[in-house]
Amino acid sequence: MTIDDAYLAYPNRRYGTDQDRYGWALAKDRPPLAWPDGKALACMIVVPIEHHMLNPSGKPFKHPGAMMTPYPDLRHYTSRDYGNRVGVFRLLKALDAAGLKAVLPVNALQLDRLRPVIDAALDAGHEIAAYGLSTDHLHWGGLDRAVEDGWVAQVRALFDAAGLSPRTWMSPARQQSFATLDLIAKHGFDICLDWESDEVPIVMTTDHGPIHAIPLSNELDDRTLLIDRRQTEERWADQIIEAKDFLVADAIAGRLLGFTLTPYVAGQPFRQHALRRMLAAIAGDARVWSATATQVVEARG
Repeated sequence: MTIDDAYLAYPNRRYGTDQDRYGWALAKDRPPLAWPDGKALACMIVVPIEHHMLNPSGKPFKHPGAMMTPYPDLRHYTSRDYGNRVGVFRLLKALDAAGLKAVLPVNALQLDRLRPVIDAALDAGHEIAAYGLSTDHLHWGGLDRAVEDGWVAQVRALFDAAGLSPRTWMSPARQQSFATLDLIAKHGFDICLDWESDEVPIVMTTDHGPIHAIPLSNELDDRTLLIDRRQTEERWADQIIEAKDFLVADAIAGRLLGFTLTPYVAGQPFRQHALRRMLAAIAGDARVWSATATQVVEARG
């Protein structure tokens, strides 16, 4: 079987990267970043506050963590609800004990329902980010641009009505269409957590000004490691600490480590020993700066 010549006709195929959102350069050729107080590593912890409904449409695919068994999948539904009622407060307590800050992306359609979580996070100095409309509103290439524009506008309106003005955006399932960056910039977001192209923030171009893409590692996502790959809690903590130590020691200055703590996963009581060890290792390293997404961008200048 031969490949049609049209398959190789791709307008963005060129030296570097096959996209035009940001400039390409080898890591060794970039000017080093300088974090506050000469810190070698910025650590951004993300605690996603998401609601998984009993009857997701599954279009174009199910959000990670969505219901798995035939309706009504109460076993998985209640475990996700446990995360937002119990687990998240346990995570906030652990972060506070370690003196670390986090970013909490929240589904806009759940702002009223999850107000106690939001208020607790704000009182502790954490950052609230927009997490799209819901886990059932996925951005993807087949989505009509006008529909997507309406979704992002609704997210902004709901956050404004709640007295919140987030700069930071994370798409549900961290899934985008080709227009998502332009549309979130249009509606006042200038920080995005969807892309993980590097170990430093990247300035991306849009039709409405720059977007700062802050890398958030899917490889270190707690749900990926503990649920999908079925690793032990000890190994999970080891991997976060190993990543921290490697990036701190790396010869290229000014790196960033971003990872996720999911309330219904990391908030379970039997994982607290590993969580506390991990957070203590980060907090106890004088070379590491615990920062929110907005703080990272402001420090980058």
